[in-house]
Order: sequence, then structure tokens, then C-alpha cells
Amino acid sequence: MRRAALVVLLALCACPGQSAADGPKARAPKDVTAEDYPAPRLPLGHVILDSAFGGKQAVEVEIANTPATQQRGLMWRRELPAGEGMLFIFEGEEDHSFWMKNTLIPLDMIFIGANLRVVGVVENAEPRTLTGRSVGRPSRYVLEVPGGWAGKAGVRAGTKVALDVPVPH
Repeated sequence: MRRAALVVLLALCACPGQSAADGPKARAPKDVTAEDYPAPRLPLGHVILDSAFGGKQAVEVEIANTPATQQRGLMWRRELPAGEGMLFIFEGEEDHSFWMKNTLIPLDMIFIGANLRVVGVVENAEPRTLTGRSVGRPSRYVLEVPGGWAGKAGVRAGTKVALDVPVPH
């Protein structure tokens, strides 16, 4: 029994800087773009857009409002149902550019100004590319939805937007 305890103690000491309490979480990849990165659950909210065809279109969104969640975005997702997306919230307005690294599905990117109007749309961004995509105008928010959704929903530059998202503390 003592020998077994000694073996366990030696095994724990063989990993400098790691304690038994660290467990598997300590070995999780720190690269947020890695496929096996344990991405945290994101806050949820809603974006409502006026449609050029009349009526409103609602999107349930995950909110990416930190550098890590914004870098990760929708990487490695195999599907994104209509009516769902991700809302990137930035501190200020600037000409944001997005890539599709490790993104497996085509996306529409809807760039929204601080005045809550769409300033431009990138439709059907090609997956798995490092090409920067922008609309060349300042935005404070970017809504990513399934590729082709914006055109079907009647969303274009000038569209009014309403946000129902948690207020940061």
C-alpha cells in the first residue's frame, strides 16, 4: 500500500507546475482557433432587422464581445440554422475586417453602425480562407448569419436594426 502511494506521489511530482487539482483542464489548448479548444458558452441575445420586403427578421445570437471570443467566432461549426447567428460587439466604430480561417460554412456578414443601421453586407463569404472581408465603412457591430440569409431576409445597407442583448457590467 505504501509503495502504491509513493508511485502516485512520484507521478504527480513528475509534472512540474501542475498539481493533481489542475486535471484535464490544465492540458486544454490555449489557442482559441484550435478545433479542440474548449470554447466557453457565450451570452445570448436577439437582433431584429427591418426587412426590405416588409416586416421584421429576428436572429437569436451568441455574443462575441471579448478578443478571444471574437477571434474564435464561428470557427469549426458544421452548421448554423436560419434564424441563428453571432453578434460581434466592438468598443468603437471602425472599418472591421473578418476572415474565414477554420470556418467550415459560408456566412453572410452584416456590418452595423453605432446608429443601428446596416452599413454594408458581405454575402456568402467563402469558408476556410484568410481573405479579409470588409465593407469599407466603419461599424460597431457585425452580425454573422448563414450564407444567403441576408438576401432572403431583405437585409441591405440602410436596414434598421434593434438589439436585445445583455448589458456588460
